[in-house]
Amino acid sequence: MSKNKNSEALGPSQRQLRAGELIRHALVEILAREEFRDPDLQGVTVTIGEVRTSPDLKHANIFCSPLVGSTDTDAVASALNRASGFIRGKLGRKIEMKFTPQLNFIADKSYDAASSMDRLLDDVAHREGFDEEE
Repeated sequence: MSKNKNSEALGPSQRQLRAGELIRHALVEILAREEFRDPDLQGVTVTIGEVRTSPDLKHANIFCSPLVGSTDTDAVASALNRASGFIRGKLGRKIEMKFTPQLNFIADKSYDAASSMDRLLDDVAHREGFDEEE
């Protein structure tokens, strides 16, 4: 049993953060080098924004999105979930951990939200007469 009963309220531990970054770097390399047969992944460059691991490091939630905005984010995440067994096998050979975590890919909508906010702020600035060139 852990010393702190509210460990979830404090956020991820240093160990979880380190493992998440290790997994993220390895996944970026795997996704850049591998060719996938899935039509939703062919010709798509995938960005891994964040990896969150469980406290026991046996499960990893991976937030991903296509680099080009024209591809459906949800389709890419579901295609990566279909290929997660293959990716997990490659990951196990790249990282040095006791267990290779189960991978769960989640569509990362934060980039879409950020660009939407930028458009809104630009629209307000334009309506108020603020120009960036002044």
